[in-house]
Amino acid sequence: MSARQPPRRPPLVYVLLALPFLGLLWPALYSMDAPRLWEIPFFYWYQFAWVFLSALCTGGAYLLDRHHGR
Repeated sequence: MSARQPPRRPPLVYVLLALPFLGLLWPALYSMDAPRLWEIPFFYWYQFAWVFLSALCTGGAYLLDRHHGR
């Protein structure tokens, strides 16, 4: 008898989970002053934008995985 294998996750799930990590991996790429957004240096608003982007990526990965598992 063989054990039932869980369904494989779609590769997009892994891509969505890796995006926040890769977007913030190397600070030298975004450690600059310009462009400014409402007088906030790029270094700060770029990282803050990733807070929301990470939530979207994680939620999307969860929904894809959940839908694929049915």
